[in-house]
Amino acid sequence: MKKLLLALIIGGCSLISWADTLALKKGHPDTYVVKKGDTLWDISGTFLEKPWQWPQIWDINPQVEDPHWIYPGDVLKLIWVEAPITTSPINKASESEKTPKLVIAERAPVKVTAQGKLEPRVRTDAISAAIPAIPLEKISAFLTKSRVVNSTDVLNNAPYVIAGDNKHIISGAGDKLFARGDFKPEDTVFGIFRPGKTYTDPVTGEFLGLQAKEIGGGRIIDLNKDVATLTINGTNEEIRINDRLLTSEQKKVVATFHPKAPSKEMKGQIIDVEGGVSQVGNMSIVALNLGDRDGLEVGDVLAVLQNGEVVKDRIKNEFVQLPDVRAGLMIVFRSFKKMSYALVVTATRPLKVGDRVTNP
Repeated sequence: MKKLLLALIIGGCSLISWADTLALKKGHPDTYVVKKGDTLWDISGTFLEKPWQWPQIWDINPQVEDPHWIYPGDVLKLIWVEAPITTSPINKASESEKTPKLVIAERAPVKVTAQGKLEPRVRTDAISAAIPAIPLEKISAFLTKSRVVNSTDVLNNAPYVIAGDNKHIISGAGDKLFARGDFKPEDTVFGIFRPGKTYTDPVTGEFLGLQAKEIGGGRIIDLNKDVATLTINGTNEEIRINDRLLTSEQKKVVATFHPKAPSKEMKGQIIDVEGGVSQVGNMSIVALNLGDRDGLEVGDVLAVLQNGEVVKDRIKNEFVQLPDVRAGLMIVFRSFKKMSYALVVTATRPLKVGDRVTNP
């Protein structure tokens, strides 16, 4: 195993911690051909002992098309480049050593049609074509069908459904419906929401957010004072009277982030598990009491800690608290002001609500 110690020099003193150690995985390949279904987490785990160190090893190639994106068929190559490791403000001389970098050595080959013609590659649909950080199918519902609002007033004061077409109580895709509220002329596209879970901090009791579950979406085709007529473009459930309307929000593109360690110290807890189950495992979605205000960002990797057991020392006839146990890793894929959603990517033992999360 090759290890590169990245030293931070302050006042001529080298401060080296385990968090600074970039460790390549034993038996790592020198090249890797990206496959359909890969994720950045999978690929980084092929090269690194700590997959969240991907930003340290990834080197953007300015000479290739869309250097930020990786596509199936691309050839990745591990190279070694000179990197300074010591620089003193007093002594300008510096030493250097080889540091590993992963580059795009070759883009996916251009397809050839049956007639022998070259078929140009189209990169316009980057969201669906590029390799995502984590499996999109696991988190798609939380990216497109729900959001967290910071106050119950957001939904309580939002426009609401008063009737379906022909006084129908429920509405579906293709139907018209009527909503009443304070509509702005520039807002024409809306999501239709219903209150979901209320999240509170388990330690302080602070209100962290209200889940707004998206039921469907529609577009205003007519506005008469405070009553709007909408056509329903699509639904996840039947739309009912009193469901609320919120303007569509700009979604973050999950495929654009790289797994990384948080830039700040993080101390939080798992406060909820999707599905209402008591045990959490790989690919489970959890809610955390950490968010934007804590410096948490999409792509941050967190470790899960569980309290060590209390055992009896039979020699000294006393009880001893064993050290905390590291039980898993998760990646934050959506962050709000006071809380966030994360996907568990590694679980070495069953996780549960109340388990602590911290820097990896």
